[in-house]
Amino acid sequence: MMKSALILGGTQFVGKRLVQLLIDEGVEVTVATRGFASDAFGDQVSRLIINREDAGSLEKAFKDRTWDVVFDQTCYSSQEALDTLDELKGKVQKYIFTSSQAVYDFGTNHVEESFNPFDYQPVLKSRRDYIGYVGYQEAKRAAEAILFQNADFPVVAVRFPIIIGKDDYTNRLQLHVEHVKEGKPMFIEHPDFSYSFIDSGEAASFLLSMAKSDYHGPVNPGSEEDISLGELMELIEKLLGTKARLSDDGDPSPYNLPGSWSVSTSLVKSMGYRFVSLDSLLKSLIRHYS
Repeated sequence: MMKSALILGGTQFVGKRLVQLLIDEGVEVTVATRGFASDAFGDQVSRLIINREDAGSLEKAFKDRTWDVVFDQTCYSSQEALDTLDELKGKVQKYIFTSSQAVYDFGTNHVEESFNPFDYQPVLKSRRDYIGYVGYQEAKRAAEAILFQNADFPVVAVRFPIIIGKDDYTNRLQLHVEHVKEGKPMFIEHPDFSYSFIDSGEAASFLLSMAKSDYHGPVNPGSEEDISLGELMELIEKLLGTKARLSDDGDPSPYNLPGSWSVSTSLVKSMGYRFVSLDSLLKSLIRHYS
């Protein structure tokens, strides 16, 4: 039974939702961040100041402390993964790592076996050494490899697809809706490229469920379907009753990527997990943003 949890992060988006879920469950929560962002949890949580790029800060913060589970929301390099493992050795019983579908090559319907972190040879780098989408991909792959190959406790790598919700601070989906609503031109380089998505609330709930479960290993959560950017724009047009202005000179879509990125959720379905349909999720958010 989980009685205590350490969250590396926890002040934004899915992290905030996860903290609240843990508090509601009666879990003793410790939030470890750089201390730059405030939160609304008051005395319901304990707080530690850490810098993921400074192993010494982890050593100081975690000294003489133990937790049942750690949720790692802020690891963006192989070095950070290794440093965190070293400092949490013997102090936690399970490690829930927020990974990404970015560990897969561009393509659709990826199953968990499409990337095996035990076969990947990571190079130790800092987060500043990873540039752009290719760098992000390598960072998540390398972090997974470090964790799975070296941890002496169970590790779960939750390979999230694109996370969306009313509380999405990136405003990426909202940008598409606003451009159609206001008649602003947008540039979509490859309208046939498809992506997977997950609701932010369901993302937080899934992290909690992985901490409670006996499962360990990589896992793809999210809505079962994927959608192309062209189909997304058509859905926005239909709901707003307004034609999108697509132009090579328009503002580039933040979803412009070099290829499709979508995952198979067959494993989580076999485990009994269900997520909202992508059509329902997108319609709800498009109406909210419009």
